[in-house]
Amino acid sequence: MKTRITELLGIEHPIIQGGMHYVGFAELAAAVSNAGGLGIITGLTQKSPSDLANEIARCRDMTDKPFGVNLTFLPTVTSPDYPGYVRAIIEGGVRVVETAGRNPQQVLPALKDAGIKVIHKCTSVRHSLKAQSIGCDAVSVDGFECGGHPGEDDVPNMILLPRAADELEIPFVASGGMADARSLVAALALGADGMNMGTRFIATREAPVHENVKRALVAASELDTRLVMRPLRNTERVLMNSATQKVLEKEAALGAELRFEDIIDEVAGVYPRVMIDGETDTGVWSCGMVAGLIHDIPTCAELIGRIMSEAEALIRQRLGGML
Repeated sequence: MKTRITELLGIEHPIIQGGMHYVGFAELAAAVSNAGGLGIITGLTQKSPSDLANEIARCRDMTDKPFGVNLTFLPTVTSPDYPGYVRAIIEGGVRVVETAGRNPQQVLPALKDAGIKVIHKCTSVRHSLKAQSIGCDAVSVDGFECGGHPGEDDVPNMILLPRAADELEIPFVASGGMADARSLVAALALGADGMNMGTRFIATREAPVHENVKRALVAASELDTRLVMRPLRNTERVLMNSATQKVLEKEAALGAELRFEDIIDEVAGVYPRVMIDGETDTGVWSCGMVAGLIHDIPTCAELIGRIMSEAEALIRQRLGGML
């Protein structure tokens, strides 16, 4: 299948693995890229630029296919060493960067001068247009269904994707609620050039997370996520667990008086214990509503192969047969 995204990134299939904290390690990125998609290493999971350089080198040992690095710009008091991370990306020969969070304009000149393609993750049409205007090569349009931060507009992909298609000139992929061939075909029909999957790739054999996490995703339904931190306008969609329940109770009790410090134990620094140690109730962790479509734990090659073969059948047989 050829789309503007496969042509732009030099990949076989229009499927991107989103950057995920303590999930996007070299093992997963290489497996996705070897299966014909675009694997992504999560930059800030690596504690320093030198650690990221080592992770990029590890990934390069596992695949000769294109892969990318996610760089998320966080609203923190102590900023990460972004120039150092950018240098590690450039020196590591990475050809694609997925940016997220705040405006990535500060790093675009260095990345573009190095010939790197930049995909910015956006939760609205206005942010997508801004990304286009500052020189991003593509955008990942993230609907309200997504795991992690869906923004504050609450627009689902059935509306957001065609709106993006109406306004954008650069390629874009659909993110949020993407899990299978139906997701891909629907995204293409709505105007996208491919899809970005996050939660679905956690439940794969190569994802370097604890089996408890994968089993939790298989067991969850589309009703098992909640939105936290809405009062702080830092909304995050997470899997429902005991920690999530504590956060929601604190939010309800404190109302407008809620401060980040009130929920810091449940939301900050919990990912190593969840993803590596398998303590799935120790804190809140990002999960999309797409959990309701996850019923197995295949290899990345099995998953991507299944998606592409079923997508072709959907287009040629089911949809073609309706004409």
